[in-house]
Amino acid sequence: MTDEQIIELAKQLGFQRMRIDHDYYVCFSKEIVEFAKLVAQHEREACANIVELNADACRSDGVAQMILYSNAAAIRARGQRTPEGGEA
Repeated sequence: MTDEQIIELAKQLGFQRMRIDHDYYVCFSKEIVEFAKLVAQHEREACANIVELNADACRSDGVAQMILYSNAAAIRARGQRTPEGGEA
């Protein structure tokens, strides 16, 4: 992610810029947690997309392709909630 993308995510979550001439942002602890989860989600998706591109380059219906698609699904599943309320 670029610096600009990271700052845009922070703004979407309510981080408030304090001064126009400096890049100071204020947020609450809940916003920090949500921000970390959102960044992790974006990174997981980027990783899963790379794995899927590798799968697409494999022989169709081959074992390697099936494993790579399964790996991409596992990467995405890391962000799903568990019954205990945490992330998988």
